Amino acid sequence: MTGRPEKHSLSLRGHRTSVSLEKEFWDAFRAIAADRGQPLNALAAEIDEARGLEIGLASAIRVFVLDHYRRKAGD
Repeated sequence: MTGRPEKHSLSLRGHRTSVSLEKEFWDAFRAIAADRGQPLNALAAEIDEARGLEIGLASAIRVFVLDHYRRKAGD
């Protein structure tokens, strides 16, 4: 693991934002978007819309990635 999170820029519904994610989570997030044939910003917007106000976007992305691979392992 690389350790510290790195900042990454995203565009959510026309607004720029940034999230800090560890390299492994960012790589997995990008891979999931590619597997789904979905632009990264579209997947981020989907996660953003589904999260509650009490959870940050970076945390929501981490949980999404974890859930994705848990479901995949259960297949």
